[in-house]
Amino acid sequence: MRAKTWTKWVVVAGATVILASGCSAFKANDESQPIDPPRDGAGPPAATDNALPVSGTSQTQQMQVTIYAKDKNGFVAPLTIQIDKTESVARKTLEYMVEGGPSQNVLPRDFTALLPKGTTVLGLDINKDKKIAVVDFSEQFTNYNVQDERKILEAVTWALTGFPSVEQVQIRVEGKALNEMPQGGTPIDGTLSRAMGINIEKAPGAEFGQTTAVTLYFLGQNSDNLQYYVPVTRMIPRTEDKAKATLEQLIAGPANTKLYPVLASSVETPEVETADGVITVNFSESILGPDRKAPGETIEAVVLSLTENVAADAKVQIEVNGEAKVVTTDNETYNKPVSRPLHLNEVKT
Repeated sequence: MRAKTWTKWVVVAGATVILASGCSAFKANDESQPIDPPRDGAGPPAATDNALPVSGTSQTQQMQVTIYAKDKNGFVAPLTIQIDKTESVARKTLEYMVEGGPSQNVLPRDFTALLPKGTTVLGLDINKDKKIAVVDFSEQFTNYNVQDERKILEAVTWALTGFPSVEQVQIRVEGKALNEMPQGGTPIDGTLSRAMGINIEKAPGAEFGQTTAVTLYFLGQNSDNLQYYVPVTRMIPRTEDKAKATLEQLIAGPANTKLYPVLASSVETPEVETADGVITVNFSESILGPDRKAPGETIEAVVLSLTENVAADAKVQIEVNGEAKVVTTDNETYNKPVSRPLHLNEVKT
């Protein structure tokens, strides 16, 4: 199937920003959307035209899982794919992240699997009380290019912690705990979590040891001009107000020129407050385009970034000049708080 181009241009406060159309799976309905990642037995939502298209297979008896792969610029990015229904969802997720594995006919153009070819998952045990996943890989797991060392750790950790029953990950190889990665010596201090970050970068003026990490969602683009969200963990000067810092850094935009911004630099830093599990973001009219609408992708990126940094189960209320009547370019009305989307960067088969 030939890829569709669904890039569009949005004018925000006099600045032209390139944005993706419909990358995310969440919508602002009358009720908040569920936030939980895919669960065992969950069926796929109705197919839409807003997904990354690939040549694929039938969709009978399938479910969705989110894997992590490397794009052409070396960024680790989530992709939501459809797989045959299984009770071993977490194990199957990792198997789809192996080079030459079942994902080779599923990954969009310019994406490559990160786990070394031939790697098998010998075991995967999830302690739901401690929320720790212990994964045992075969020895082929150690046969990787050193430049991918940290990317592999990020991919495995973020994929497994995408399940609500997992907050930490322990890696073993042939039954033995891995204390450091074999090629570059990256240390593994017991267990890994999302606190390790992903696609890490350092903001100007930030000094390691005196920083706060914020994970921001920007946009990448493949050779078919299809765009997708990319999480980037930025180390910034230490701050106690992560919500405000998140919005400031989104406005500052990506440091890497191969990523695209989700907010124009002309957008004024909004007011933000958190109470009773709801993060309220009050933008000025600078976020609106000439049609008096806010870019849908901007709102999605704000929700993704805030829930990643403040609380995954938080809801986000979007306002403009104190009014919760925001309409986006994809004709969604944000009149009530919304939750983090179930899936991200859905791959269409």
